[in-house]
Amino acid sequence: MRFNLITKLTLVTGLVLMLAMLLFAALNIKTLKKIFLEEAIHDVDNLSETLIRSTHYQMLEDDRKRVYQMIQEVGTQRGIEHIRLINKDGEITFSTERVEIGAILDKNTEGCNVCHAKDTPLTHASTMNRSRIFEDRNGKEVLGMAKAIYNQQSCATAECHFHPPDVKMLGVLDVIVSLDGLQLQTDTYRNNILVLTLILLLILGSCLTLVTQKFVTQPLNKLLEHTQRIAQGDWALIDLPSQDEFGRLASSFNDMTHNLKQAQDELALWGSQLEAKVEQRTHEIKEMQSRLIRSEKIASLGELVAGIAHELNNPLTGVLMFSSMIAGDSRLDPALKPDFDTIVRETQRCAGIVRGLLDFARESVPRKSLGAVEQILDQTLSLVAHHSSFHDIEVVRDYGRTPEILADPNQLEQVFMNLFINASQAMESGGTLRVQTRTANDHDCVKIRISDTGCGIPEDNLTKIFDPFFSTKGHKGTGLGLSVSYGIIENHGGHIEVESRIGEGTTFTISLPLGSDFQRAGEPDGMIAAGP
Repeated sequence: MRFNLITKLTLVTGLVLMLAMLLFAALNIKTLKKIFLEEAIHDVDNLSETLIRSTHYQMLEDDRKRVYQMIQEVGTQRGIEHIRLINKDGEITFSTERVEIGAILDKNTEGCNVCHAKDTPLTHASTMNRSRIFEDRNGKEVLGMAKAIYNQQSCATAECHFHPPDVKMLGVLDVIVSLDGLQLQTDTYRNNILVLTLILLLILGSCLTLVTQKFVTQPLNKLLEHTQRIAQGDWALIDLPSQDEFGRLASSFNDMTHNLKQAQDELALWGSQLEAKVEQRTHEIKEMQSRLIRSEKIASLGELVAGIAHELNNPLTGVLMFSSMIAGDSRLDPALKPDFDTIVRETQRCAGIVRGLLDFARESVPRKSLGAVEQILDQTLSLVAHHSSFHDIEVVRDYGRTPEILADPNQLEQVFMNLFINASQAMESGGTLRVQTRTANDHDCVKIRISDTGCGIPEDNLTKIFDPFFSTKGHKGTGLGLSVSYGIIENHGGHIEVESRIGEGTTFTISLPLGSDFQRAGEPDGMIAAGP
């Protein structure tokens, strides 16, 4: 069986109180019974003394009849069992129970052994020693008091003198009274104590239940309900305006709830951010892998291209030289001259491709110096401004206040020119070329954004445009410009990104580290492709 807190407190308190009350009652009843017994002994002793004094005159007159009559009348009072006179020889000379008259008592009989316990009888004994509690022949508990009758001077000088003067004690007045009244008082007091104990238990139990319910159970139930609500995800605070221990406990619960909610929110935020960070980091790792693969491709391809270019360059030079000589020879049949012109033109085109391959293979470590990127952009724009493809293009410069960077101006000019030319070729019908410079939010690099409003690049080609020999221009390009630009930016410790939408335009974003940061970082480990 499971008990709640109120029941446990009430039972324990009630049990302790009941045991304490019973112990108190037992001690109190025992003490009270002793007091009642002492009072009864004192009363019986007073009664005996009164009888002796009231019959003293009749004794002097030797009026025994009157003495016995007075004793008989007193013996009829309520509570007195019987009274008897015993002479010094132990003979019962008178008793309210006539059957005892004339009987001789043994010295060891109860009531006589008080004074005759030793060889020499006692002439004087204390009141408590002269009293005795015993059961009469009916099994009833009674109190007996033996009162000595001494041979006083008046007795020895009386006319009816019967006892010699040297006799100290004439006899004993033995009064036996019932203890029913004492027992009744004791039982009444005991019953009153028990009833009072039960009443106190009921009152205390009720008060304890109400007090416990108000000051213990209700706050505990609120705290329990609060913990259950927290377990269900409800972070509401508990309202317990108390200044005692429960109030402080409720305040601690509220602090714990606030901290738990804050921790859960932080965990949830951290979890969501972790997912985004993992996704971002995965994207960065993929980009790094892509860059590494591209770098390896360019490095390997650079070595291959350098060898092929040298091998092709010599035959092409001979073909171009001899075809040019034949085409200019007057002895040549005019009908064959267009064919030789075609050979010269295509040979020159092949020579241009070989030069591009050599430029790609000979990409070198940049010669860096501090300078403003806006100045390099302006120089590049001034070079391409007179190009035929820029006649219908509006150039918008949106420069911010950017710090100087550590870079090779010639190589950056090559990158910017390549991007400007590509943008102009994407806007054959005209458009807007926007050049923008800004410092990154974390102030660790300069960002250059080059945007056009041209035809855009298909999404499938965005991941391939930096690959060598990939081109969307057909026979107009070699596909090496963006690869070379990518290598230059990488050698500067930066990176280049592209965004494009068909029909809306393309944006290239170049990030270059600041001069002081790049100086602390040091030069790059090597080139993307090493030329011969």
